Amino acid sequence: MQDTHIETVHVTVSGTVQGVGYRHAAVRRAHLLGARGWVQNMLDGTVEALVQGTPDQVDHMLEWLRRGPPGAEVVEMVTRRDYTDKRYAHFEQL
Repeated sequence: MQDTHIETVHVTVSGTVQGVGYRHAAVRRAHLLGARGWVQNMLDGTVEALVQGTPDQVDHMLEWLRRGPPGAEVVEMVTRRDYTDKRYAHFEQL
């Protein structure tokens, strides 16, 4: 078994990110990239995500989350490294 370095990053995205297909598009993008984790709407209007994968997969996913799908307007994105042993099998919308 190949021991690939896996990174996990917690993301909070603010702006016009709810009601614009942001979560659905994030799931599609993560599947294309092979990234794992989850994405969900929060009560305060932000979107939270946990992105897990190789450094390259995580970088590409963060780059996409910073822009979002057409119709989204990302005002701020806060990321923090998450040191967890938990491994996600896929990327899903919670």
